[in-house]
Amino acid sequence: MSLKEINRVVTGHDENGKAIILKSGHLNNIHHLENAPGMIFYEVWNTGENQVITAKTEDVATGAVTLSPTVAGTRFRFVDFPPDSEYVHKLSLDPEKSSFKDMGEVKAATSTTHSRHPMMHRTETIDYGIVISGTITLLLDDEEIEVHENSVVVQRGTNHAWANRTNQVCRMAFILTDAQYDSELEQHFSK
Repeated sequence: MSLKEINRVVTGHDENGKAIILKSGHLNNIHHLENAPGMIFYEVWNTGENQVITAKTEDVATGAVTLSPTVAGTRFRFVDFPPDSEYVHKLSLDPEKSSFKDMGEVKAATSTTHSRHPMMHRTETIDYGIVISGTITLLLDDEEIEVHENSVVVQRGTNHAWANRTNQVCRMAFILTDAQYDSELEQHFSK
């Protein structure tokens, strides 16, 4: 089942400071991950450090996929997760051949042959993951929880993966915000 196209409206200001619609229509920065067949990233918007609102009209959600935001920045995207049965067996644990290379962040990959899922990863971000349609299972190191449509996950820099154990595509919206681990917590990750 194919999901509907995602529409985006971007507001701004004209040269006199009057509020206007800058862009309206389907998202055009869409990425089909080569190393995770069926997984699609729809880039909506991102911000960087010291975000300033201007009258400029450039689209800041262009270019290649980058998993995490820049320092003090944010990323907003939708992700379509195909059923695991359609793609997980094709995934590589080699970071250089993994979907994390497609996302520009090989260092996020944490999967080993003993991991619960080949998409296990960790980023220094606070993520708000909203299930738009379908069902997905959030996998952590030793726990998991099934998350349904109209639910939100606040993911706080944990080692995790998203497993779609259904036979339908699951669409999620993600807002990622840059964060840092405190030194005490970070010591556990280097072991």
